[in-house]
This record gives sequence, C-alpha cells and structure tokens, in this order.
Amino acid sequence: MLDERSKSLLKTLVERYIADGQPVGSRTLSKASGLELSAATIRNVMADLEELGLIASPHTSAGRIPTARGYRLFVDTMLTAQPALIGVETNRLQPDQPQRVIASAAQMLSNLSSFVGVVTSPKKPSVFHHIEFLRLGERRVLVILVSPDGDVQNRVIFTAQDLTQSELAEASKRLNAGYAGLTLEGVRERLRGEVDELRGEIAQLMSAAVKVGTEAMEQQDEQMVVSGERNLLTVQDFSHDMGSLRRLFDLFEEKTQLMRLLDTSSRAEGVRIYIGGESKVVPYEELSIVSAPYEVDGQIVGTLGVIGPTRMAYDRMIQIVDITSRMVGQALSQR
Repeated sequence: MLDERSKSLLKTLVERYIADGQPVGSRTLSKASGLELSAATIRNVMADLEELGLIASPHTSAGRIPTARGYRLFVDTMLTAQPALIGVETNRLQPDQPQRVIASAAQMLSNLSSFVGVVTSPKKPSVFHHIEFLRLGERRVLVILVSPDGDVQNRVIFTAQDLTQSELAEASKRLNAGYAGLTLEGVRERLRGEVDELRGEIAQLMSAAVKVGTEAMEQQDEQMVVSGERNLLTVQDFSHDMGSLRRLFDLFEEKTQLMRLLDTSSRAEGVRIYIGGESKVVPYEELSIVSAPYEVDGQIVGTLGVIGPTRMAYDRMIQIVDITSRMVGQALSQR
C-alpha cells in the first residue's frame, strides 16, 4: 500500500509524462506536485516507486516514466473526472446501414483520440426462418438455410444413412412448421426435449441444420472495422521503433487477436482498459486498449474501442469510448 505522499507523486508523474512525453525528474516533480518536499525526499519516494515496479528509469535520462503497472494503479485509483467532451454529443451518428454506422464510428473514435478506432459489426440475431434439404447422392444432403433478412447459407452434410427426397421433404416441413421464428439456441433446446418423439433421421437432420446455422452466424459476426492505423506513425512512443510498428500493423491486418479481446470485452459492463499487454490476448507492452460494448434494443451486440500507446490520456479516452458506444447503440436502434 502506498501512503498519500507516494500516491500524489505517482499521480503527478503519470500526468506529466502523459502530457509531455518526457521522463520526469525530481525537480519537475517537486514543482508540479505542489508538495513542500525536499529534492532528497522526492528522490527517495521515486526510488521506492521504482522498487515497486510502478516507474522506471530510461537509460538515456535521469528522470522516470510510468510502467504498465504504474499506469494500472493510476487508472484504477487516481483518475479524476473531467468535463464532458465538447462537440461529441452534437456530432451524432446518423441511423443507416449497420456497416456504415460502424465505419463512421471507427473513424470518429480515431479522429477524437488521434489513435486507432476499432468497432466490431453488430451480431445478427440467429433466428431460424426457413430450411430445405436436397438429396445430392448417397448419404449426401444439401442444407439450404434462409435467414429472416433473406441471407442464404448452403452447406453439404453427410447423414448416417441414405435418405430419400421425400424423407428430406418431410424433415423440412416439420422443421419449418414447428421451429420457424425461434432462435437457433431455442431450436436446439426444443430438440433436446423432443428428440424421443422424432424419428432418428429427422432429429439428426434438425441437429445438423442448427449446427450449420450457428456456424454461419459465427462467420458473419467475425467482422471488424479498423480506422486510423496511420496515426501510430506519428506517435513518439512507436515512431523510433520500426519493429514495434511492424508488429502493430500485423495485429491490425490479422485482426484475430483483437476479435478475441473485444469478444471478452463484450461480456463486461461499461468501459474496460487493458494496459501493456495485461489482457494476455494482445501481449504488447507498449499498447493500451480502452473498450466498451454497445447495445441495440437493450441487447449487447458488439464492442468498440481505442488502441494507442500506454502513454494516453485515459480520462479522455474513457469518455470518447463511452459516449461513442452510446451513440452507436442509438443509431442502430433507430433503424
């Protein structure tokens, strides 16, 4: 546990480093903190903070900079509320096609933060609408699945035994009559309860259809819009290290790691902050991510966030992400 003096000096050091981007020395810290402490006392406190792993001393400077652990303590216990962002509320996203809304939101996040904005596509409700089974050959069946908005998914499945086209038509009829309008999860639950009442091959076909539909929805959901990657080229923390920049651009190109991280964020309430690779999913010590889920009609359907250096104005980023998540939800709910 830090005493109040140590907390005050750490808070001042982090704020000065975020603002100036230069290692903070004891003399600067003495003036900025407003505490009547001698330079020797401040040096002793800084030595203690460094021993705790909260600050570090770059080789090229006598000053100190925050570590990821120091940023985490600052974010969790020392952030102070700032006035609402000017101009953000008036710059509302217009209700439109979902892809246009998230593209505009990603660009807005990037413009407001001067870093990288990311937004995942809203997940479509996995509602079962209509299905057909067509016999292709011995034990080979084409599943045609139609969503409520007209999207069509085709998959070939293999059955345990050969089925005639009339048997497949019967399965289509029963599935369309008894399960249309339910979510795929709802269909799966009902099948568990009714499996004994259905002929074995029909139950198999229905289970296969649910699996096809679920896989199709998962593939559609894995979409993300990234905006402002070039902003990182001007960030002092990255510009001197081409290796770091290359790894970051690879991260944005692949997107898989980011998708996993944002999927984790979608299961949390409110804004989440990952500092210096502590998420384990995106293990970059020089990177921080501020993210939040967004809702449509009361349901969480996606996640958005800002990606930038650990030296970012976290209080401002929290506001940017929080306000944008509300705006995205409002724009998509009005469609």
